[in-house]
Amino acid sequence: MNQRLSDQLHFQGQGMKRSMALPGTNARGYLPMTVHYSLSMEKAIKFSAEVADAIKAGKPVVALESTIISHGLPRPSNLEVAIECERIVREAGAVPATIALLDGKILVGLEPLELEAIANRDDISKASIRDLAIIVAQGKSAATTVAATAHIAAISGINIFATGGLGGVHRGANESFDESADLTALSQLDMTIVCAGVKSILDVHATLERLETLAIGLVGYKTNSFPGFYLTDSGYTLEHRVDSPEEIAAIIRARRAVSTHFKALVVANPVVKEMPKSRHDEILASGLARAKSESIDGKLVTPFLLEHFHTASKGESLAINTEIIKSNCLLAAQIAVALK
Repeated sequence: MNQRLSDQLHFQGQGMKRSMALPGTNARGYLPMTVHYSLSMEKAIKFSAEVADAIKAGKPVVALESTIISHGLPRPSNLEVAIECERIVREAGAVPATIALLDGKILVGLEPLELEAIANRDDISKASIRDLAIIVAQGKSAATTVAATAHIAAISGINIFATGGLGGVHRGANESFDESADLTALSQLDMTIVCAGVKSILDVHATLERLETLAIGLVGYKTNSFPGFYLTDSGYTLEHRVDSPEEIAAIIRARRAVSTHFKALVVANPVVKEMPKSRHDEILASGLARAKSESIDGKLVTPFLLEHFHTASKGESLAINTEIIKSNCLLAAQIAVALK
């Protein structure tokens, strides 16, 4: 489908009102986006002044998720890391758009007090795509997962996204059917997502198979091995490698030319200093055993295991996690700049 939708999406943000045509190829999972819907979206989404000005001026913008702030890192380092990530994006020449929900409003770009609220309030839940309408209607607050962040970014006209690790197929999914909504979301969106592979707590092989089945593009950044979050090499070889932001930008342009951009592109960027594999495997095994004994399942598994890694590694995993998100923010900003 090469035609563009004739309906215009109207975005409201701090004195700026902008119309933008949504490419038809980005709407395969989003065909209900009519004029009525987009006008309703105007009431649900609030852009920060910085992001609104950047979109209006056509500057590069990078979406950032907020679950890592509220659920992935402990206080007070979570706020410090969030501020540092935004600084990294700005210094690379792009504008950060951290996405979250506060009191029933979807926020694309957080003002300082809003960022503090996401980091410090105790009523911040974890929202995937299916939760968005419920949280908005009930006036609640939530941090956004990879899936929800990508969805909101896409309908806001932001197509570059930095996160820590991608969600995927959980261990034992052949019995539990536990698979992250990240995968189905990315199979429907024009999004380039920079991550450190999938979280090593998942079934990496099954996740790679699902990425292929869903036709989600995958390249390794300066690596031929698929990274495993805390590990630079998950044990699986990548078919495609890139060595510069400009090369990734060229692929993004080519995706549009051949109409494959209605599926996401995953840029796997390995952590520079990994956790020793033997230590990693030992902590993972004990964490999985604890999760099973305490009946932890669903979307509670990831934050539970990340906290277990932090405690069992005596802070080593937190330092690695922090470096992962910082590195991914820098690369995402460099890609966004290279596209302009």
